[in-house]
Amino acid sequence: MSRAFSAPFPPDRRGVAASRDTGAGRSGGTARAVTRTLSDDPLGGTVRRTMLPSGLRVLTEAIPAMRSVSFGVWVAVGSRDETGPQAGAAHFLEHLLFKGTHKRTALEISSQIEAVGGETNAFTTKEYTCYYARVLDEDLPLAIDVMCDLVADSLLEPADVETERGVILEEIAMHDDEPGDEVHDLFARAVYGDHPLGRLISGTEETVTPMTRRQIQSFYRRRYTAPQIVIAAAGNLDHAAVVKLVRQAVRGTPLDSDAATPAPHRKATPAVRTRPATTLVEPKETEQAHVILGCPGIDRVDERRFALGVLNNVLGGGMSSRLFQEIREQRGLAYSVYSYASQYADSGLFAVYAGCAPGKVDEVLALTRAELARVAAEGLTEAEVARGKGMSKGSFVLGLEDTGSRMSRLAKGELLYGDLMPVDELLRRVDEVTVADVNALAAELLGRPMSLAVVGPFGASDFVA
Repeated sequence: MSRAFSAPFPPDRRGVAASRDTGAGRSGGTARAVTRTLSDDPLGGTVRRTMLPSGLRVLTEAIPAMRSVSFGVWVAVGSRDETGPQAGAAHFLEHLLFKGTHKRTALEISSQIEAVGGETNAFTTKEYTCYYARVLDEDLPLAIDVMCDLVADSLLEPADVETERGVILEEIAMHDDEPGDEVHDLFARAVYGDHPLGRLISGTEETVTPMTRRQIQSFYRRRYTAPQIVIAAAGNLDHAAVVKLVRQAVRGTPLDSDAATPAPHRKATPAVRTRPATTLVEPKETEQAHVILGCPGIDRVDERRFALGVLNNVLGGGMSSRLFQEIREQRGLAYSVYSYASQYADSGLFAVYAGCAPGKVDEVLALTRAELARVAAEGLTEAEVARGKGMSKGSFVLGLEDTGSRMSRLAKGELLYGDLMPVDELLRRVDEVTVADVNALAAELLGRPMSLAVVGPFGASDFVA
């Protein structure tokens, strides 16, 4: 299974038309589901949302020109929802749900989808978990039944817990052998310390080894409830048919619950406390040094997120960016150098990564610090801001060329923001970013004290200021 980072999709508060359908729920009597048409976007298809009585939400985007459908079950539970001793439980559970249900064995779960040429996978992040499948449009009923079955009704057999424990411990070991990945986790710990946002999504050998089936089962049944789940699908589909198939798939399972309202999306208050700027070094005999220099950023609902996207593009978001041109193209000091922003409900990160020969680390860091200080003091030019805005708009629209990205956009809009911003509205918000907006944010953000994370053949004393 894979891990992923969240990407922001801003909210929209405009009114939309609503309709209702009915059906029987577990508690008997008549249950009512509310359906709304969210948009009929000229750059996409028709987007509809149905809230089932249980609080489970179903969103679809109908794209008749496609012959495939991507279907995902998204749960508003991630590694930040774990206590210290539970660290890794969400990721452990993600693995286990593919090991068998009352209706299917682990082999049947994979073979039934692969038999029609489809694919399934899942990933855990710090704030949510996703289980998804991509199939031909004619095989969507099968994908819905399989994916809803494994999320709603997994057995979590003791033998499977032990098997997957070994798999996860190997995954953790593999991650430790990838210093380019490890440095990102080290940087998160430098900024967040012992806060859940600073922990490994996978957990550690010390937390995963003693974790019991009872602990995982308790986490599963307390967290995987209908109000916490969003189902999203995009491609050649019919919304009413998808809703009907979902209701059939969860009938008689714990997700077929009594009436409830959807869980609200995570709020931005109170803000997460971050550590004072610090340096963390992981000594490791590697051929290449991996460094990240950065600071706390902004949360995902901050109105300045559009300006941040532009700033990030110009600083280190592509081959024409300042850092890439200065460090790689002109001086040949690193093969990979880029900046990035990670945003959560109540916090964020902004950072620059570089991989270089150990003997060039000091020069790379000096150039990076100088460029960040220059942008903080002088800002970006009008031409640079225009280029950064074009990159933001182009990457977003080009990223919607497949059903998987469209499905993800629906789910993230609902799960992370509580609504969905139409494509043309998002493009307008990027267009409205001014040079003054970007430079004000740069002065604030890049003027903050910077934390440093390093993985390579060094000791902590090598980076004392």
